[in-house]
Amino acid sequence: MLKIGITGNIGSGKSTVCRIFKSLQIPVFYADIEARMLYYDDDIVKGVEALFGKSVFTQGEVDTKKLAKVIFSDSKALEKINKLMHPAVLKRYEIWLEAHNQAPYTLHEAAVLFEHNLQHHFHKTICVTAPAEIRLKRVLARDNTTEEEVKKRMEKQWPEEKKVALADYIIINDGNRFLIPQVMEIHSLLVKESNLKRKEKKRKE
Repeated sequence: MLKIGITGNIGSGKSTVCRIFKSLQIPVFYADIEARMLYYDDDIVKGVEALFGKSVFTQGEVDTKKLAKVIFSDSKALEKINKLMHPAVLKRYEIWLEAHNQAPYTLHEAAVLFEHNLQHHFHKTICVTAPAEIRLKRVLARDNTTEEEVKKRMEKQWPEEKKVALADYIIINDGNRFLIPQVMEIHSLLVKESNLKRKEKKRKE
């Protein structure tokens, strides 16, 4: 089974792209959703409190909105939370992979895949792109937030061209190009590569 990482900056539409892959029966691991679930894990809760104190808690639970305001305005705080969360998310991913090992390939969706040098965990990577002004409009329409907060989050991510240079496949989601044909082309290539690897493995056995 091939392990494929899929990424894209905030508002790029990578979740929409993942839904298309899911319609093709390709399992998707959502790293950001798994990370949010970890905020209910006792060890993670203790770690967050040790790093940031009670100021990021509401009624005894990690308040992700309060936490986001802290980490997206302080690069050191962002680095600290990532060091706490990434190993725990990857551990969940490894367990998840075992349950989906019959698929030709799986997707691991993460916004900061390249920023944290996670590409080495995957056979191939996909980057979903869109112009910054379109991404900003999408996030403002989707989230209950301000333009200033979105721009702060955008500034913390790598420029798209840097990610595009590292990715194996690019999907352009600018509103002008159809997504489905782009996904189908990549899907076809990955299924072929997966089948070749399976045949090689059988020959060696």
